Amino acid sequence: MDSPHQPAAPLPITPDPLASEARGQVDRVVFLLACAAFASSAALRLCDPMLPALARDFATTVGHAALVVTATSIAYGLLQLVFGPLGDQFGKLKVVTWACLASTVGAVACALSSNLEMLALARALNGATTAALIPLSLAWIGDAVALEHRQATLARFMSGQIIGLISGQAIGGFFADFFGWRWAFVLLAVIYLGVGLLLRASLRAHQPGVNAGGTLPTSQRGRFRQVFANSHARFILIVLFVEAVTTFGAMSFIPSYLHQRFGISLFHAGLVVATVGLGGLGYTLLARHWVKRLGQRRLARMGGLLLGLAFTLLALAPAWGWGVLACGLAGLGFYQLHNTLQTLATQMIPEARGTALSLFAFCFFLGQASGAAVGAVVVDHVGASWLFLASALTLPLAGGILARHIKARARETNEPARL
Repeated sequence: MDSPHQPAAPLPITPDPLASEARGQVDRVVFLLACAAFASSAALRLCDPMLPALARDFATTVGHAALVVTATSIAYGLLQLVFGPLGDQFGKLKVVTWACLASTVGAVACALSSNLEMLALARALNGATTAALIPLSLAWIGDAVALEHRQATLARFMSGQIIGLISGQAIGGFFADFFGWRWAFVLLAVIYLGVGLLLRASLRAHQPGVNAGGTLPTSQRGRFRQVFANSHARFILIVLFVEAVTTFGAMSFIPSYLHQRFGISLFHAGLVVATVGLGGLGYTLLARHWVKRLGQRRLARMGGLLLGLAFTLLALAPAWGWGVLACGLAGLGFYQLHNTLQTLATQMIPEARGTALSLFAFCFFLGQASGAAVGAVVVDHVGASWLFLASALTLPLAGGILARHIKARARETNEPARL
């Protein structure tokens, strides 16, 4: 018989079914958002390999057919700045859902286009609507997922974006060669429609608190002013811009560099560069482990160092095979650094998260475009090797500066030491 003075046995801890259900709901929505990110990323690169087929079907030149690529890129970049405030005002998941459904219309219009001008207009519409999907998804995850789990969740979301970037050109080339380029847009429309309808069902069933957003009565101009007035937000956007310029300014010229220096075909060089995506997927698969063991500071520093090593290998490599290792390391390092920046961006202005993330996406897009332009000048005047070496010096420095900023901010705000 138990003694009356014996301490009572601790009660068993039972999982909270409501909390488990909420986590499961968030995980389902994150998966759908990753599918939307796949469609958005694939759509940007879908037309690149189609240009010869478009030129043939519309009796024009490949250069003129590239109008469809330009129209998509311009619309995608500019509309980043519109959807963020809309997400803050009306709800991020709601805007993503309707943007997905609107993208279905744009993709169908592409498939039905009877001339190049109509196709360019339809592609601009598609670029404009799909621009909402990635930044507002990031912002929604920032609202719905606690900070200690956010970076790993963002990495899972990014897997859809990475797969879209890897496969977009392959999908476009496959349909152009075997079934006709119009069917690529039909496939895209099916993905948009399916994801949009499933997100709409999630919207109807969501629990309070899962879909944060629409809490600020401020004007759009006021939200942008709020972001730029924050020194932490300005720092993150500047580091992001430098990351995009130096990474993509160099990465854009890897295929032509490998082709010219080692005499391999452009297709062969493209396959080598595809290992950038594989390196990125390697990060997303191990992100939870990386974040837990290293934390944000070490991830930022390691990402910069790996990018530096990758571009040094490319500049000095004696054979094209080194490019496979270099591109894999570049993908791993880039997503370590970029995922850290993404996580920090979700905390720049929590009360205007949609606007902040739309600025984040716009700066990233602008940095990529600027990097390609600057890189072209460097390559023409001094060669690609010097461009790679410049990136190899800049990116470790950017990662180190970001790591120091994270440490200083953690002291200021009393954030956990794991950061």
